[in-house]
Amino acid sequence: MRHLTRLTGLLWLAGLVVSISCATPPHKEIDQAQGAIDAAKAAGAERFAPTEYAAAIDALKQANDAVTGRDYRLALNQALESREQAQNAARTAADTRATLRGNVERSRAEVKALITQTRARLAGPDGARMPRRARRAAEQRLTQLDADLQKADAALRAEDYMGAERVLTGVKERILGVVGTISRASTSQSLRTRRKA
Repeated sequence: MRHLTRLTGLLWLAGLVVSISCATPPHKEIDQAQGAIDAAKAAGAERFAPTEYAAAIDALKQANDAVTGRDYRLALNQALESREQAQNAARTAADTRATLRGNVERSRAEVKALITQTRARLAGPDGARMPRRARRAAEQRLTQLDADLQKADAALRAEDYMGAERVLTGVKERILGVVGTISRASTSQSLRTRRKA
């Protein structure tokens, strides 16, 4: 019997603690949610995890609105939700940035190799078979592609991975165009030479 009375007392005390904790605004949890949002923003969540970041901000707004409406239980739940969403946003942003950076660095290496190979081809027998005007035009395009590669490098250093990726995609397509021009020009020059012979 004494054990039952003690258990009832503990349950009553636990209920009192819960009701008191829901009777005051959850300032600590709201501050933690704001801190998590700030950390997510610093990790680039606005750009790399916009859905999760927006959900965290929305949940924090709802928590503040619930405090204004004196619904502290809802405020607590929304503050905890906001913190969790912000932490997810920070993780997603970090993962996305790392993946994007890796992809951009691989693409950059591929583009640089293509430019080097194209320059070697232009300096070799294929380039020698090209008409001077076509060869000069190809060299000018390669010089412009080198400049674009430098822009991509600058974007990569500035951690603008999406910008660097856009530049590199365009450069790669244009290099392949130059390669096609070299192939066509050297082939047509070879055919002309054979016909003359």
